[in-house]
Parts: sequence; structure tokens; C-alpha cells
Amino acid sequence: MSRQKKDTGEVPERQAGECVEEQAPECGAVPQAPEAIVPEEAGEETCGPAAELAAAKEALAQKEDQYLRLAAEYDNYRKRTQKEKADAYTNAKADAVVAFLPVYDNLERALKQETGDEAYKKGVELTMAGFKEVLAKLGVEEIPALGETFDPNRHNAVMHVEDESAGASTVVEVFQTGFQCGEKVIRFAMVKVAN
Repeated sequence: MSRQKKDTGEVPERQAGECVEEQAPECGAVPQAPEAIVPEEAGEETCGPAAELAAAKEALAQKEDQYLRLAAEYDNYRKRTQKEKADAYTNAKADAVVAFLPVYDNLERALKQETGDEAYKKGVELTMAGFKEVLAKLGVEEIPALGETFDPNRHNAVMHVEDESAGASTVVEVFQTGFQCGEKVIRFAMVKVAN
């Protein structure tokens, strides 16, 4: 007896790795589309050139960010050290000038004294002029005080007087000359302020 297969329309089960030939659909039967391969998670990228490109772009963006941060840090460091150098020079110059200011004060007092010796007086005047010239070359200048409005950032008021002929907060007398180097005050001017 020969056994004939009866067509029931069922698809035989496939074993893993087993190749089965596709059978042509019978007349009137609707062919079924093979199931699409769907990644396990919808947001997950598949492997391939697109994934490698995205990873390379992300790595490049990180490196660019690191480079920009490093460049900004270096620029800040350069500016900070440049400012520190300039400040160190200004501070050293100010310290040197402060050491010589007592000599300036003594010369100033000597010029205010009356003397009959014209040669002596002329010598002190020339010495004071030379001293002022050296200070000017160093960028050190006197702080204007007499007749100026009192400025607590440049003047040190040690006396106060009521004087109707002077304006309000006006410096009427200078006891000690003040000096500044650029914007840095080396020594405040010691003054008497009216009103």
C-alpha cells in the first residue's frame, strides 16, 4: 500500500537550521509576507556603517569640546601670568620708589628753608629737579592735591578746618606729597581739608 500525503493546508514545523523549500501557494490562497526583522528595542541602533558614523561623530564632538576647554584654560592662564608679570614689575617699582621718598621729603623741606647761600639753594633745586625727572621716567607722578576736591582714594585727610573762602571738601594745605604709578597709589597725599 502506498501512503499518500493528504494536503491539510498546514505548514510543517521547521527545525532550527533546517532548510525547507518554499511551496507555491495553491490557487486562490493569499500569500503571506515574511515577517520583518524588528530590533528588540525601537530606540536601539543597528550595527553597521550608520552606527559607526554616529559613534565617530559623538567622539569627535567630545574631542572638540575638550580642545576648546583646553584652549580657553590656556588663554586664561596666559592672561593671568601676563597680568601677574605686569603687577610684579609695578609692585617692585613702587617698593623701590617708596624707599627713596624720604630723600624727596628731605629735599622738599630743604627747599622751604630760607638761606643766604645762593649756590647751596641752586644745588638743592637742581637735585630736586633731577629727582623729579627720574620719577617721571619711571612713570611715577605726584598726586595733585592743593586746591583739589578731597578724594579718599588718593588723599589722606589728617586735619579739618572751617574756611569760608574755600569750597566744600577742598584741600587747603598739603603736609606730604602723594605719588602714584599709573592707577596704583604708592603713597597717599597727607592733606588738610576745608569744610
